[in-house]
Amino acid sequence: MMHPLVRPLLADDWAAVDPELPRLLEMLFARAAGEDWHKAGTFKDHLLGLYRTLALWDMPREIRLLGLFHSVYSNEYVDLKLFAERDPLRQALGEEAERLVHLFCTMPRTLFTRRLLEAGELPERGMALEREGAPAILLSMRDVAVFAIATIADLAEQWHSWQDEIFPGFPGPSKPRRVQDHWAAALWPGPLKPTSQALSTLSRLALPLGDMPPDWGIPVPPIFARCTALLEPADELAAVSLYWQVVTRALPVASPDASRRALEAAATHNPYVAEPRLMLAQLALGAGQWEEAARHAAAGLALLSDWGTAWDKRIAWSGWVAWARILLQSAEARRWPEMLPGLNGLGLVEG
Repeated sequence: MMHPLVRPLLADDWAAVDPELPRLLEMLFARAAGEDWHKAGTFKDHLLGLYRTLALWDMPREIRLLGLFHSVYSNEYVDLKLFAERDPLRQALGEEAERLVHLFCTMPRTLFTRRLLEAGELPERGMALEREGAPAILLSMRDVAVFAIATIADLAEQWHSWQDEIFPGFPGPSKPRRVQDHWAAALWPGPLKPTSQALSTLSRLALPLGDMPPDWGIPVPPIFARCTALLEPADELAAVSLYWQVVTRALPVASPDASRRALEAAATHNPYVAEPRLMLAQLALGAGQWEEAARHAAAGLALLSDWGTAWDKRIAWSGWVAWARILLQSAEARRWPEMLPGLNGLGLVEG
């Protein structure tokens, strides 16, 4: 139920993932990626998270490296220029990987995302992206697929409720809002609530990827039932609302029944995220329902392995994976603490 790269990634055993990766990371981190701010942490965290997702999706090496270096020339969203010249990166990554990185940084990414959503399919003749004061960028059909994959992984890794407030209606046109007038929305990091709008958009970006020609050598990402299912916006909103009521203890707490029903409904509305399943596993463990607990924990662990990132970003992906494994091994061993201090003593993941 776990991808074979999960454990090396958890251990930061980069050489086991790619023998060349330690050298590339040393090059990247020497340019202060670990000091730069980024949405849910540092730029270093984001780059490693994006690489992790693409590795778990079994992407070709050049696409993984696109993820690892995807904003180092800066782009329309962020000022994160770690490389002023292209030659050092070209020599380090190779021609094709550096070409993808540079193109991804210089193309109008919001326009790209909007065009692909409007088309609903991979354009056989490629895609032209107009730029003000500069020649249009021409993407091949394969480039469109590669950048769709990178965009999905990029947004999934970083997006939470703070960006829902900053970019309402993304990627559609929206009127800029003044920080002074919307000071509450501007306060980072906000409540760190899972996004209520991004995943349904990502499911629409993912749908065309099921039609990639096999000779491209690009596997279909394992998310959204291998890019065959759409998550409706109303279902996404319902799922996060129900989940957050449980998280914030907004439901009656005299009995776990209301929380269980809310989490079951959340998992029905959005079956593509792990965290509601893991909370259901814990409730089942507390009730001694071992088979049900194992079922929910296994499903949650598989989803975490599929995504390589957390939906609920209050806790890092690695923490959620460790917790999912604790829940699963507890269900299989048919034991769970009866007293609250016993929960604090959990920790060792066996095997």
